[in-house]
Amino acid sequence: MNDELPDHRRLGRALGLFDTDPLMGAGLPYWLPAGAVVRHTLEEYVRDAERRAGYRHVYSPALGKRELYEISGHWDHYRDDMYPPMRLGAEEVVLRPSLCPHHALIYRSRPRSHRELPLRLAELGAMHRAELSGVLGGLTRVRAIHLNDAHVFCTPDQAVAEARAALELIARAHADLGIRAVRHRLSLPGAGGKYVADPELWRRATGLLREVLAEVGVAYEEAEGEAAFYGPKIDVQIADPAGRESTLSTVQIDFHQPARFGLRYTGADGARHRPVMVHRSVIGSVERAVAHLVETHRGAFPAWLAPVQLTVLPVAEEQTGPAAALVREATALGLRAELAGPGEGTLGARVRAARLVPYQAVIGAREAEAGLTAVRLRDGRRPGPLPTAELLRRVAERVAGRGTRLWD
Repeated sequence: MNDELPDHRRLGRALGLFDTDPLMGAGLPYWLPAGAVVRHTLEEYVRDAERRAGYRHVYSPALGKRELYEISGHWDHYRDDMYPPMRLGAEEVVLRPSLCPHHALIYRSRPRSHRELPLRLAELGAMHRAELSGVLGGLTRVRAIHLNDAHVFCTPDQAVAEARAALELIARAHADLGIRAVRHRLSLPGAGGKYVADPELWRRATGLLREVLAEVGVAYEEAEGEAAFYGPKIDVQIADPAGRESTLSTVQIDFHQPARFGLRYTGADGARHRPVMVHRSVIGSVERAVAHLVETHRGAFPAWLAPVQLTVLPVAEEQTGPAAALVREATALGLRAELAGPGEGTLGARVRAARLVPYQAVIGAREAEAGLTAVRLRDGRRPGPLPTAELLRRVAERVAGRGTRLWD
């Protein structure tokens, strides 16, 4: 690796992850096959982590009537970042800037009991924001966003525990992805009219988030003017290699939208009560998460996330048969394996071309005869010749275990 600061735009194109085209438009990247693998794997990881944490997944449309966002408050407080309404007959619809109003409607689609709470609804959904062309940049600032979002509908007594669990889920995901948070920020309202005017709402939500941060035991800084328009939030901040800071993951406590949408549940006392809405995002937008991962790992992704996990390199044409068989066995186990045969260059050239692949299996005449593979790791280690079955077992275990370690 050279000492040049990694830039995900340059690396993403060099690694065949994503690109853009003027005819698609600025801020609207498309994903190439290797990038689609990274994205799909990341999405599957988050969905699995959410499922294990008790979330239930939904789908909702990327369009909504203007009236929906008038009720939620987005139209009054956020319209400058929204696309203009489109007229459909007598109605006006807009591309959604957020998923929370849709999840509020899903919650209120039928009566709810306190026995159902906390109800954790998650979605990896598309939303659109009318970013100005001057602020667009690769995957970090785009106009079509795919957000890992979730909303927990709970009783007031459950809000702190749910927000704390969300922060803990974020920390586990960051560890598996090799992401380091530079700080936690309690984002509060600032001067101006962009915030909901309800002092009691802000006092209650801020107090609960401070309680969450105290229970988790992380140091944090307060920042005025960084809150969402409807409530304060905990931002998990990351930094790129140049030291530029941005928000990746968030946890929010919201009293505003449950009131705006008239959300209710029947309590143990038989009376109707208003739930609290905990917003949380484990990895934020897929676009920003991948950009950060590209720069953090310089394309050398953790083995479970790598576009190709195992490259098999026969030394000569005579070993192509057993090498191809190894690729088939690896693929049958769910690993992403490729054959790099002698037709692609010398062995040294092929090893260099696969330098970002976590595992390389070299098969020469002696290995083929003995049913072995000479294993090379991306970090330069050579565990030595292993039986094919042993190699696949070890690689499959490391991939299934996720995390950032290559070898035991």
